[in-house]
Amino acid sequence: MLQRRLVCSIDELPPGTMRLVDAGKFGVGVYNVGGALYAIANYCSHEGAPLCLGLIGGTNESVPGEPGRLRRVRDGQIVRCPWHNWEFDVITGRNVADPRRRVRTYRVDVADGKVYLTA
Repeated sequence: MLQRRLVCSIDELPPGTMRLVDAGKFGVGVYNVGGALYAIANYCSHEGAPLCLGLIGGTNESVPGEPGRLRRVRDGQIVRCPWHNWEFDVITGRNVADPRRRVRTYRVDVADGKVYLTA
């Protein structure tokens, strides 16, 4: 059953940071991406690694109409699995290379300066 729980004050989770919460079987990472809050399971759908311990950054994609050229996108929005470098979008939970693969996402809200996770 999902339960709403206090994570921290909003001041303790500035943009570009993550807070790991003891919730569910594997834990949940709560991320601040440019001032918006998102949460994903601390479990890589590839081989079960602690996903939220991976680096947070961006990813590369092809530049339309310019073969062989890449551009950096989604900075601060992509978490890279610490075991095999699989990349997941923190906002959607989808794998960057194969969007059919995903990790679970959770609801995050802010009330009276406090961050809450429903997981």
